[in-house]
Amino acid sequence: MRPLLIAVTLAHAVRCACIDIGSNTTRLLVADVTEPADGGPPLAPVVERRAFTQLGRSCRAGGVVPAATRDALAAVVAAQADEARSLGATALRVVATAALRRSADGLAVCHALAAAAGVPVELLSEHDEARLAFAGATCALGSAGSDPVAVVDVGGGSAQLVVGTCARGAAWSASLPLGTGDLVREHLAGDPPSPRELQALRAAVEQTLDGVELPPVERALAVGGSATSLRRLAGPCLERATLERALERVCAAPSARVAERLPIAPERARLLPAGIVVLAAVAERLGPLEIARGGLREGVLQALAAGA
Repeated sequence: MRPLLIAVTLAHAVRCACIDIGSNTTRLLVADVTEPADGGPPLAPVVERRAFTQLGRSCRAGGVVPAATRDALAAVVAAQADEARSLGATALRVVATAALRRSADGLAVCHALAAAAGVPVELLSEHDEARLAFAGATCALGSAGSDPVAVVDVGGGSAQLVVGTCARGAAWSASLPLGTGDLVREHLAGDPPSPRELQALRAAVEQTLDGVELPPVERALAVGGSATSLRRLAGPCLERATLERALERVCAAPSARVAERLPIAPERARLLPAGIVVLAAVAERLGPLEIARGGLREGVLQALAAGA
């Protein structure tokens, strides 16, 4: 009887792939997406890949993407698309976010990347990025919940704050200029950052968040590279006090040494102080943040499997 049950489960799975072109990283997720009626996890990852393409470093607001950066990114996207196809993905969606949204030639770069990948590259609006991140973060919570949930997605070029319910999806969102890559370049010249630099960073983050009226929520989830990297350092629930202790640890040594200790990629270790400061400020307003198992890529895969 057990083999029969396995066969039925697999019959309802759709293998999908998403390439997410962010400001710090370009990520591939290939997963089998199951129907809710199957009763198991909605996503079963097959392969996850990450490349620190750091598009945001060379992609300033209103500027153009340098040809060398575009070509290097195209090579990464093409390789990830080829891997997705080799693994049997029947649907592939490539999305780009804040870095290309703010560049003067974002759409032209998307066309160049599409030629390399062999599929369209979609430049997500802030609203669509928030909606998909919320869906991916809450997919494991079930679809019947009616209590308001917040999702905090701290990326390299922006931070998305989203509130909604599992039953109805995202209902409110705000996209804020609190991306970790930008914050490090603007405020954290030192490695490790100095106390004065951290103070200036906190002040800038607080000033940005003070202008946002967050709806009340019963639960808050954190997604993104910073949140995921903090699971080992601070545990699955991010509170202001635990985040402050984590910040002390990652700022006690240069990022290369922090990366060896955790272990995480050196590029992530360099960005982590900024991510922690943003998450701590949000946790002060929303309460403890649970580190979610999904985010934008998972939301894209759900939409692909549903034919959206």
